[in-house]
Amino acid sequence: MQPLLHQAATALGWRGIVVPDVAVLGHQVSAVVRVRDDVHEWRTANGWPPQADPSWFRSWFEPTVHDQLPVSAVELVGVLVGESTVDRALQSCGTLMTLAPCAVVLPGPQGRESWPLIELDYYGIGVVAVEESGAAELLVPPEDRSTEFGPSLFGRWLLEVLYDRVLKEVPASRVTS
Repeated sequence: MQPLLHQAATALGWRGIVVPDVAVLGHQVSAVVRVRDDVHEWRTANGWPPQADPSWFRSWFEPTVHDQLPVSAVELVGVLVGESTVDRALQSCGTLMTLAPCAVVLPGPQGRESWPLIELDYYGIGVVAVEESGAAELLVPPEDRSTEFGPSLFGRWLLEVLYDRVLKEVPASRVTS
């Protein structure tokens, strides 16, 4: 599945690291992130590891506990969702598109005929069909509607989770490029 996700990200023009199988709001998704090298280096040098524990973020509202907060070391380029029906795709991407562009990854070339793409396009959800051979076709480009919603505590926590996953799964030589 990983090579297919890379092909989908390439078809979308999303450059970055693909983080597969992220549990977000009851859905399994994949994310494409870019590491902010300068912030990563600063956080490493100053002892600010990823803070993926949600209880740590709740404490942000208590200034006596945290008078300083780390800057995010990753940027969320986009979210890839593998779903089997339009309703599930709309449900999966509905909340996630408040954070970054969201695209549905369909298996094979049958995507145009079997999915009502106009509904996904209306909501700004992208669609990529990826064949087993690795060929990927962008059927509907996603829109970035995240600016309409602004930043959120959930989105900031997700960035920490993704930063944590990148550091655990990607060789150090590939984290900073």
